[in-house]
Amino acid sequence: QVQLVESGGGLVQAGASLRLSCAASGRLYHMGWFRQAPGKEREFVAAISWTGSHTDYADSVKGRFTISRDNAKNTVYLQMNSLIPEDTAVYYCAARPSYSGDFSREYDYDYWGQGTQVTVSS
Repeated sequence: QVQLVESGGGLVQAGASLRLSCAASGRLYHMGWFRQAPGKEREFVAAISWTGSHTDYADSVKGRFTISRDNAKNTVYLQMNSLIPEDTAVYYCAARPSYSGDFSREYDYDYWGQGTQVTVSS
């Protein structure tokens, strides 16, 4: 059983930065970040292959967010810069053992963290 523990969320003003962390147990997986805003469906944010050689981003965060990983610590990071109120959501870390060519499909992820709240005020 894989355990994923997110941290780093908080309340910030628009234009600020935050870095989310997701510590995983067990083997290395392809990892993704998703988010869910109040009243909306959960959506894909970013993903990274287990080697770190391939990344993918939602259009809404390209150029502002960067996903990375430290395999020695089995930890994935999401650096979020130039935050806007629309980024307000609960952010979830997720893990998947295989890659089918599309990182954005929620149902391909087998393991999920508990989520961390990010609130961006205007």
